[in-house]
Amino acid sequence: MNTRRKNRLYMVVAILMGLGLATTLVMYALRSNIDLFYTPSEIINGKGEALAKPEPGQRLRVGGMVMPGSVKRDEKTLRVNFKLYDANGVVDVSYEGILPDLFREGQGVVAQGELLTGNRINAKEVLAKHDEKYTPPEIADAMKKNHQSPAAIALPQGGRP
Repeated sequence: MNTRRKNRLYMVVAILMGLGLATTLVMYALRSNIDLFYTPSEIINGKGEALAKPEPGQRLRVGGMVMPGSVKRDEKTLRVNFKLYDANGVVDVSYEGILPDLFREGQGVVAQGELLTGNRINAKEVLAKHDEKYTPPEIADAMKKNHQSPAAIALPQGGRP
């Protein structure tokens, strides 16, 4: 192989390795910014065929209905604690900030934050659902499938009301 072809080959290999490294670094950086969607029962029982549960400290979005009678507001701060439920589970959510105007008991919400031990969510953002037609299809299907009244919930072990 002559020198000119050898140099071209080295150049192509170097470019491919650079692209591979850049792609790897971008994917690694984005991995920490991905918030996966869960329902309360998926947090408690696991998600998918493998029943993979989220790890404490993982960032996630959890969607469910605000349990009636569960909203507790701190008198001195903007801290609010409430419970989200679906057909098979309940999780506790803690949020500090101003809640959306449409937030109320019995309303569907999506809380985005970090999972703590004991199926607690430390929410950084709370979004109130106002209309079915603006909901992504996979979230609407999960909410439709899992929506029952709070009295109809059969709580599994670990899912406290």
